[in-house]
Amino acid sequence: MENGNSHGHSKYAKVVNRLRAAGCVFAEEEARLLLTAARTTAELAEWVERRAAGLPLEHVIGWAEFCGLRIEMDPKVFVPRKRSEFLVSQAAALARPEDIVVDLCCGSGALGAALAAALERIELYAADIDPAAVRCASRNVAAAGGQVYEGDLYDPLPVTLRGRVNVLIANAPYVPTGGIEMLPSEARIHEAQVALDGGEDGLDVQRRVAAAAPLWLAPGGYLLVETSERQMLQTAQIFVDSGLIAQVASCDELDATVVIGTRPVFPE
Repeated sequence: MENGNSHGHSKYAKVVNRLRAAGCVFAEEEARLLLTAARTTAELAEWVERRAAGLPLEHVIGWAEFCGLRIEMDPKVFVPRKRSEFLVSQAAALARPEDIVVDLCCGSGALGAALAAALERIELYAADIDPAAVRCASRNVAAAGGQVYEGDLYDPLPVTLRGRVNVLIANAPYVPTGGIEMLPSEARIHEAQVALDGGEDGLDVQRRVAAAAPLWLAPGGYLLVETSERQMLQTAQIFVDSGLIAQVASCDELDATVVIGTRPVFPE
């Protein structure tokens, strides 16, 4: 929708005021997105009210901006966070053309799609246990030339990938069960609990990912997971206990922490 004239400025101001009143912190930026994406005045009005009611902006407009890509989004699917762009950049620095890349707990498939866009000719596979996420990821990952599977972690992946994966990324849930009630309502109410809940200490899924990683990684292959600064030493120890060489990378600007595990080329 056009908003370059005085009528447009008035409409923009009304949207900003409505979003501000609803408690949207980035009201100006969101108003611009809503005005640009809405095709009709009626659609704009409906979208503004849905956003004001607490629905994530990305679920309202149907896409999320991630690593410069437009990632298609569906209701209830985990919205990729800006901080996860750091995980993508770390993985991209380690990957090589024609590598086999697996995106576990893929959600919308944003991380795998972004990695495919950053690299040349990777062989991309993704998996998630949530059927809604798989439906959403299928569109984003297929556009990147990859394949998506539905199931629990490694279970649905082709067995032919065992011992051949060069880069394994997993933005596994790492919020402790008791901390979910403290999340912003748009995450707590509008995203699938399975995408948020990491168990009692937040690290249950990471443990399972790391434990099986050496079976799937090629010698010298990498596992990268996002974690919190508070949990990073525990995550690194989980990697070590699973037989991986662990290192931690962090980015203050994005408030992002990634633990990188390498499968030893000559296991002890």
